[in-house]
Amino acid sequence: MKLAVLAVVAGLLLSGCSDIGDNDLKRLALPVAGSDRSHTMWNVWLGAWIAVLVVFLLVFGLMVYAMIRYRRRSADEVPVQIRYNLPIEALYTFAPVIIVAVFFFHTVTSQNEMLEKVKNPDHTVEVVGSKWQWAFNYLDEGATQGEDVYDIGTPEEPTELWLPVDESVRFNLISPDVIHSFWVPEFYFKMDVVPGKINTFDMTPTREGVFTGRCAELCGLYHSRMIFKVHVVSKADYDAHLVKLEKAGQTGAPKGAEEAHTIAGLNESGEG
Repeated sequence: MKLAVLAVVAGLLLSGCSDIGDNDLKRLALPVAGSDRSHTMWNVWLGAWIAVLVVFLLVFGLMVYAMIRYRRRSADEVPVQIRYNLPIEALYTFAPVIIVAVFFFHTVTSQNEMLEKVKNPDHTVEVVGSKWQWAFNYLDEGATQGEDVYDIGTPEEPTELWLPVDESVRFNLISPDVIHSFWVPEFYFKMDVVPGKINTFDMTPTREGVFTGRCAELCGLYHSRMIFKVHVVSKADYDAHLVKLEKAGQTGAPKGAEEAHTIAGLNESGEG
């Protein structure tokens, strides 16, 4: 009963929070949500905060109760020394098990929702993560008469990823060298880019803007420079960007890994 009361109190304290709140406090330190999958992860994040607040109120309350109930009341009095307390010991044993079980359940269900596939995604982007740059191949896009085009950059001049707002995108993640991790904080999602394996996920950007993506896996010497910009724009601006890439001759698939071993701006090799 007490746990239920604490949960209600914690829920009330956090009821004004939102993944699209106008300040960091309301978003509980997360960025403003930017995809259709963000709300699922937000629910897990909010639930974790509620659990933390419940545990804090419970433990702090017990500490204050013990200090008042069993305090020394006179100079010569020795407070009662309790050797054990079965209800408290049972609480400390079973409560963590219940908390972990609840977290596990919601983590699995949320993961399934985050990774749910779109039957016919509007766009497909192949993400190539290599030391130490990103390449984005836009596959079978109508704006270029079905010809694939790509964006590519260097650690000195990071590449850009362009996405149309409110249209579904399938990301296929590949790596020619080591494990990287594709992460855009506003999407509340990241996934490892593993050599020899194609990882994939679907997502729909829900608000326009320019975001910063990065590699979230320690991948080598210049891991910190492995960033990229994400432009979520209107469909017209997205198509115009693909046409621009086509006119610039950026068609087919980029060399990617062959160019990735030279650290731009430093005139040295990143191999070894």
